[in-house]
Amino acid sequence: MPKARSVFVCSECGGETHGWSGKCPHCLSWNTMVEEHRVSALSSVVLPPENTRPVNLCDVSTETGARLSTGLPEFDRVLGGGASVGSVILLGGEPGIGKSTLILQAAMNLAAGGISVLYATGEESASQIAGRAGRIGTSPAGLKVLAATRLDTVAEVLDSGDFRVLVVDSVQTLHSPDLSAAPGSVSQVRHCASALVNLAKPREITAFVVGHVTKDGSLAGPKVLEHLVDTVIYFEGDASHQYRLLRAVKNRFGGTNELGVFEMGPAGLSGVANASGLFLRRETDSVPGSVPAAVLQGSRPFLVEVQALTSPSRYGYPQRKASGFDGARLAMLLAVLERRCGIDLDNQDVYVNVAGGFTIGDPGADLAVCLAVASSRLEKTVKKGTAVCGEVGLGGEVRPVAGYGRRYTEAVNLGFSTLAGAREDTDAEKNGAPGFVGLSAAISDLLNKKGEEWL
Repeated sequence: MPKARSVFVCSECGGETHGWSGKCPHCLSWNTMVEEHRVSALSSVVLPPENTRPVNLCDVSTETGARLSTGLPEFDRVLGGGASVGSVILLGGEPGIGKSTLILQAAMNLAAGGISVLYATGEESASQIAGRAGRIGTSPAGLKVLAATRLDTVAEVLDSGDFRVLVVDSVQTLHSPDLSAAPGSVSQVRHCASALVNLAKPREITAFVVGHVTKDGSLAGPKVLEHLVDTVIYFEGDASHQYRLLRAVKNRFGGTNELGVFEMGPAGLSGVANASGLFLRRETDSVPGSVPAAVLQGSRPFLVEVQALTSPSRYGYPQRKASGFDGARLAMLLAVLERRCGIDLDNQDVYVNVAGGFTIGDPGADLAVCLAVASSRLEKTVKKGTAVCGEVGLGGEVRPVAGYGRRYTEAVNLGFSTLAGAREDTDAEKNGAPGFVGLSAAISDLLNKKGEEWL
């Protein structure tokens, strides 16, 4: 009879200790150590033998591996041109965001292209999967559904057929009898994910693994698995809204700064080619505090609406709140506006929002944020037909940003006549756009307030 032993596992990072402590010694998180009882046993999953012969590095082929198209251009863009054969892809997101719908659509498209797919689900029955597939489209013959929660069952079925793609939905429901821990625990999730990697890679099977992200820490999230898989993709958005954002945070076979935009409809998820239209105002007349900004996410340009609102503070300390923009960077830009441009914000609450739920990490949005705050404070609108891009330094200077040409093309396609940036940007000068050295000059020229005094 194997002897059980107790270990304490951190629900945040997966670190283990032999005794309980209030603070994890690995990631320094508080109240995350959970006791687990384990029984050592022989592994029931049979793995293929490894190749023990080393090869010369100069003899290894450097050709790019084959890729499988998911049939969803936005998904393929984030993956770097499609799913690399033999890779393990982790799709994470909050429950109810649409991960199962997205992965089922990709599996159906792959099977329709003649690729054999095994869809292993532990959350739903085969009839429930068939019902969702019926709403999406016609179920192809090459898609096999397996309703199972045991790791050894999935491995056995995978060996019995000639499958090229494996889908596991979700890894939190999968468990191995080799461990006595409950399904969804850190040890079970990590063990099952490691076994799936060892099963897929030697057989050149492309594996899609779905993982939940929860706030209470009761289930292990993708953070525990990031070092095991090749690609980590997050599906973001609000379940009450129809738009979803797909972004990669780790990708061994492509970039990590691409962004995919999907729209949720009755027939599932569909890619949004012209995503900039989702984040801009539909009205023709602009209002104070609203500025169109041209930003880059990877190689893809977007035009988003940056909104700002200033209001007299009713309490001792002015409020500084940002949604979709870094709060620390907002504080820096407000200090530049006060010190370099003379705009009084000491007694003003400042709120900045990026419309449509978009999150900006591009420094090229600095100029738009500053203009939006100044526009709201001075009650002046931005000149019609103008979008902006530029990084703002602590000296009040406007710096050029990369990819001006792509930003300019996107702005023109959406009906803007001007994309204002920095004077040093040669691409801007070539396109006839106004260039600015200082933030004060940019605010004075772009706001409809010439000849008036500032506050």
